[in-house]
Amino acid sequence: MTPPPVPAMPEAHVDDALLDPSLYFNRELSQLDFNFRVLAQARDESVPLLERLRFLCISCTNLDEFFEIRAATVRHAQDFAVPVAADGMSPATLLRRIHDRAAELVDAQYRCWSAELRPALFDAGVRVLGRESWNARQTRWLRSYFREEIMPVLSPLGLDPAHPFPKILNKSLNIIVVLKGKDAFGRSGHLAVVRAPRSLPRIIQLPKKVSGGEYDFVFLSSVLSEFVAEMFPGMQVKGAYQFRVTRNSELIVDEEEVENLALALRDELVGRGYLRAMRLEIAANCPKPIVRTLLENFELPANAVYRIHGAVNLNRIIQIYDQVDRPDLKYPPFVPRQLPDVDAIFERVAAGDVLLHHPFDAFTPVLELIRQAADDPNVLAIKQTLYRTAKDSAIIEHLVQAARNGKDVTAVVELRARFDEEANLDFADRLQEAGVQVVYGVVGYKTHAKMLLVVRREGRKLRRYVHLGTGNYHTGTARAYTDLGLVTADPAIGSDVHLIFQQLSGLAPAIRLERLLQSPFTLHAGVLARIEREAAHARAGRPGRIIAKMNALNEPQVVRALYAASQAGVQIDLIVRGACTLRPGVPGVSENIRVRSIVGRFLEHSRVYWFGNDDDPELFCTSADWLERNLLRRVETGFPILDPAIATRIREEALDNYLADNLNAWELQPDGSYLKIEPGDDETPHSAQAALLAKICA
Repeated sequence: MTPPPVPAMPEAHVDDALLDPSLYFNRELSQLDFNFRVLAQARDESVPLLERLRFLCISCTNLDEFFEIRAATVRHAQDFAVPVAADGMSPATLLRRIHDRAAELVDAQYRCWSAELRPALFDAGVRVLGRESWNARQTRWLRSYFREEIMPVLSPLGLDPAHPFPKILNKSLNIIVVLKGKDAFGRSGHLAVVRAPRSLPRIIQLPKKVSGGEYDFVFLSSVLSEFVAEMFPGMQVKGAYQFRVTRNSELIVDEEEVENLALALRDELVGRGYLRAMRLEIAANCPKPIVRTLLENFELPANAVYRIHGAVNLNRIIQIYDQVDRPDLKYPPFVPRQLPDVDAIFERVAAGDVLLHHPFDAFTPVLELIRQAADDPNVLAIKQTLYRTAKDSAIIEHLVQAARNGKDVTAVVELRARFDEEANLDFADRLQEAGVQVVYGVVGYKTHAKMLLVVRREGRKLRRYVHLGTGNYHTGTARAYTDLGLVTADPAIGSDVHLIFQQLSGLAPAIRLERLLQSPFTLHAGVLARIEREAAHARAGRPGRIIAKMNALNEPQVVRALYAASQAGVQIDLIVRGACTLRPGVPGVSENIRVRSIVGRFLEHSRVYWFGNDDDPELFCTSADWLERNLLRRVETGFPILDPAIATRIREEALDNYLADNLNAWELQPDGSYLKIEPGDDETPHSAQAALLAKICA
């Protein structure tokens, strides 16, 4: 099947009306709102109780990362007068809006915990006990635990001219203590800080013989607050208040100015935990003078403080999920569908393309492709991109074995994969020690493409086997994220992937690809051209149709092209999990565009673009969202699905199925709010993810 021709896409004239900032939502605020949809899962009584707890913790962790990355980026934009985005909001205004919206989210999170989940867990026999509810026996055990297990590793620091405020690690648990009296040296005490080392468990399980319950827990912060006076003998503790500071975690390495990127990145990682403070979480009852002291120390404005009614590290209760063996409170387990003939993966793929829809299809074929390639004497070379992978990844072991077996192995390792930098540095070292050629990608462009290439001798010819995916080579996320992967021996796709690897590892000039679209060269233009093609069909009286699924959307030219296509009559459905800056349903502009977000058991992560093309449809799977960074500042791939049966399956499973969801779907409204979709009186309830799970279990 030959892809239909696509018109060239020069920089088109932009209708000035489509530049109106009111037509664009702010990306950061849209990203914040995604967490309200995650939190809604925590409040949904149809979701198993411990899974609701997990969704609460995800919303908390997401908010941490938002401040570490997104809010930090806005603060940077304010400092350096970076031009505003398409929505026209200044950084100063945006920071105020972020504070107000984040405060609403924090309040909703703690109300969900204290008023809904904690009581429901208590009724189910999983008790998280506050200090006010400890009985005498529990208190004695916890005091002994504090003295024997906690106090020996603590180093409380009194604040005076000889002891300035200590460095506070990003997201660490701390207690600020108000003291009265004099210590053994006659020093008058006023304030002290107790830092909880990360070696200490944040959730402590009480022994059943002590507490009576099989699953009784307390927060470390509660234990510290209760017994903190024992660290200051002879002095009176007037108050103890837990706090936590969130810092900027975006590493900045001037790649063009360093001779060794890996070494420079290691140096940056050392100080990451102590970068600029972005947010202060403090106990709600902390006096204002203490709050002012903390804000001054961290050089934070007043709108960076969040008063917390509960544990400041609420996301740590996720530990309970793993410690409680209660299958009745979790999602039922499932066994992914296994590909037949996986033991002979080369023969299977040579016979025809293979589609993998994770987590419903097992990740095994990808692992087997690498494992069998490592041991197959006919395999000459293996090339792979690695953005994120598991800490104890079998993939790394297979690549090491392949190198030891004399294969030519190349790994393009992205050192700047956020929060995985240290892990990637470590396994890059291991690969190099085994003789793997490790490449760190292209200066200025993160390598986000998911590609695996195996070169195998078959008779007198060399044949290329390729895996291309929308998600990472990570066995853990393959069980928790929805993603699509294609395994193919198509010669043209194999040649394209080979050329991209040459480009990444060498200093190759711009390349012409036959099948694939590639960022930062042809993917952006290819998307714009295909949107315009649909608009041209509609203007000519033919059907115009676009369906696309992705994680986020903010690229202004793509948004404008979609607006113009809508004005031409193209019917557009977008399935956007997270941030979306496009405003749907605006009369005369976007009334033909619908945007929905799916939030369910699995994290929606697959990216699919489908263009109707007047009944000759074209479908791409890709590693790229429609974000500026993915389309313009990263190495990404978009790969066409050439097998009609596989294209039909993707259309049905990953697009139509999700457009029919009326249980886990939220529709974006013209005012920026999201409305939960409910099945009508004459509609059958439908969950896209549940339908796919039922399909593999049938």
